[in-house]
Amino acid sequence: MSGAKRRPKPQGTGQGRARYRSSAPKMPGKTPRGTSSARRRASSRRTRGKRGGLWSRYKRFSQRHPFLMGTAKLGLVASLFGMLFLAGAVLFFISRVPDPLLATLDDRPPNVTVLAADGSVLAERGLRRGHIRVDVLPDHLIKAVLATEDRRFYDHWGVDVGGLIRASYRNFRAGSVVQGGSTITQQLAKNLFLKPERTVMRKLEELVYTAWLEQRFTKDEILELYLNRVYLGGGTYGVEAAARHYFGRSARDVTLAQSAVIAGLLKAPSRYAPTRSIKAASARAQVVLDNMVEAGFITAAEAQKAGQQPLRLQAKGDATGYPYAVDWVAELLPEYVGHHDDALVVQTTIDAKLQRQAQENLRKLLDGKGRKLRAGEGAVVVLDPNTGAVRALVGGRSYRNSPYDRALNARRQPGSAFKPFVYLAALEAGYGPGSVAIDGPVNIRGWTPSNYTNSYKGRVSLRYALAHSINTVAVKLTADVGPGRVAQTAQRLGVSSKLNAQPSLALGTSEVTLVELTGAYAPFANGGARVLPHVITHIRTEAGETLYTRHRSAAGRVVAPAHVAAMNEMMSAVVRDGTGRRAAIPHHPAGGKTGTTQNSRDAWFVGYTAHYVTGVWIGNDDNSPMQKVTGGSLPAELWHDIMLAAHKDKRPTALPSPRGPGMPWQGSGAVASRFPFLGNGPNSATQRARPLFQRVMGFFGGG
Repeated sequence: MSGAKRRPKPQGTGQGRARYRSSAPKMPGKTPRGTSSARRRASSRRTRGKRGGLWSRYKRFSQRHPFLMGTAKLGLVASLFGMLFLAGAVLFFISRVPDPLLATLDDRPPNVTVLAADGSVLAERGLRRGHIRVDVLPDHLIKAVLATEDRRFYDHWGVDVGGLIRASYRNFRAGSVVQGGSTITQQLAKNLFLKPERTVMRKLEELVYTAWLEQRFTKDEILELYLNRVYLGGGTYGVEAAARHYFGRSARDVTLAQSAVIAGLLKAPSRYAPTRSIKAASARAQVVLDNMVEAGFITAAEAQKAGQQPLRLQAKGDATGYPYAVDWVAELLPEYVGHHDDALVVQTTIDAKLQRQAQENLRKLLDGKGRKLRAGEGAVVVLDPNTGAVRALVGGRSYRNSPYDRALNARRQPGSAFKPFVYLAALEAGYGPGSVAIDGPVNIRGWTPSNYTNSYKGRVSLRYALAHSINTVAVKLTADVGPGRVAQTAQRLGVSSKLNAQPSLALGTSEVTLVELTGAYAPFANGGARVLPHVITHIRTEAGETLYTRHRSAAGRVVAPAHVAAMNEMMSAVVRDGTGRRAAIPHHPAGGKTGTTQNSRDAWFVGYTAHYVTGVWIGNDDNSPMQKVTGGSLPAELWHDIMLAAHKDKRPTALPSPRGPGMPWQGSGAVASRFPFLGNGPNSATQRARPLFQRVMGFFGGG
């Protein structure tokens, strides 16, 4: 409608718009009446609409997915209960935390009374502990500990999550536990409050106590508590006690090399104790030095210089010989009863009188003849052959000069003292003491062992060959029965060290300890039963609570009676008219074997009667040669003196002997003529076996 009149526009844009919104007059600074309420009502309607929409959607989702909704509700309830449980557990564990002052009290060590077999007191002392302030410790000792145990100690709140992840990754890559993830604070929490259990509850306790320690103490206080309480082997607790025990000085005076040794003990105190193995302690110390370089605490040159310093142990102690045995007891206590805070009474197998006698005899021998022959050290072990009880243990000439226990921890080549296992394997293969062997040149793939005298006897019996320690015969027997069988025979009787099953095993080239070799001779003295050398029989608290009682082991017979009797016949000949003549004691039947290694670096005599089996080793810690010392000289003489005193009140008793006829070594020798170089003399069997003879002689390179 083009002709219609247009409605006139309002004058002024703002006025026209306002007029259409509200006809109420505008008041300066005020909102027109009714406007605010209208807006609130509109907003409320919109909110109710939205709420209704969400609730509707929730109801529809619940109806369509009841399982998911049920699971969600269950998870929510479980989470609430879990939070309540965690809160309750935290409150429970915190309520069990002892008074904070208890953690800082000076440790008065629990008394440990070590008794001899007859009940007399061998030693009465506390486990070695000492307290020292962290601010007087040398910087390199603290850094050695931090580099090895907890590099981020001053940066974390008690649990190092990054370190835990790294340790888990390294352990996963290695396929075994090669690195721990516990911080120093966690280790202290375990040391102060917890038992060595592996449960989820215990781990939760550890975390709670760790957090408590971090809140209660400063980092330096935590470190001081840790360094004064941690076990470091040899019955020592804390770095001060360890430094005095191993190096004869305060922890404030230890060198970088000594600090590395102490820090290295934290991983495995018994394994890396320098009194147990200087080689293992040095290797572990090198790992600590490498850690310090990696952490930036020292330079590579400083680490190299420290690693080249020899470990000189300078422990203090008396000269009675008891410290070696008591150290062994202290080393075993954590294994038997854990870390105990009660006063303990430990019953041992040690014969106090025999222990003093053995120590004194060793000292006199080394101070006299030993000095002239450049023999600087020695060790003695005396066992009860029927039980394995250690009656005397002497680890060296002087505990003051060196607490290193050579009887327990030094692995040395036994030389010909290993030959009894060769001959026993041969007996079990069908030979006998009367079997004849040819003592002559031997060549096994270029190896040409010779006798000590560099001469040959020709045809000899096995009895004579063992009595006079003829090397060629032992080598031929080992080649015949097999080195593996010889090694298995030795291990069956009690040798626990690793043995290399090579032809040279016949001459004792694999290293063993004195205590294990002595124990392996026991079956010859007791009729064929294996024994386990031991020193502790009973442990109780001072209040009378029994913590440990040793029960006789049931190892059982490992050597047949016939073979025991045959071995006794041959090893008696060693003492009667062989290389061990100086060991013979009047009226008491005895058997044994001498042993000497190349250039007289080691000299042994291990022998037995029906009452005792005793092992003696003479040598030098630096493996330097002695001056023509053999197993039949100083060791046999020392064995004689000790055993003479030990048998003073003993009734002469025969060694186990044959029980009836039919022994393999009692016949005419038919069994012994299986090979021409191991026969009973000229017979037609040699001619009939000519092809075999040629093959065997070709193998040995002899004729």
